[in-house]
Amino acid sequence: MAIEHCHCRTCRKAHASAYATTAGIMREHFRWVSGEENVRTYESSPGKFRRFCSRCGTHLVAERPVQPHLFLGVATLDDDPGVRPALHIWTSADVPWLVDGGDLSRYPEWEPGR
Repeated sequence: MAIEHCHCRTCRKAHASAYATTAGIMREHFRWVSGEENVRTYESSPGKFRRFCSRCGTHLVAERPVQPHLFLGVATLDDDPGVRPALHIWTSADVPWLVDGGDLSRYPEWEPGR
């Protein structure tokens, strides 16, 4: 499924970010490679479960068990998935203080002098 930037309120809160970049993965194509014993669950809205690492707090996946897919937090991947985000969803939930109009200065690391 497409990689998307989700701006909904629950994604914004769960990731403490302007949006969450996720990719839908069919359940039959997903498996935990290691660390599954450290995965904990939080029901962020009725029927939607967010899975996170109990050791570091990283949000890993979100799912509704009645759906055939789950949503993987793309930023958790170590390797390039080979595809790029295709769209933004739930932009109606944007908040003005987090919208990046693209005119902000960008630095490869810290800004000069810091």
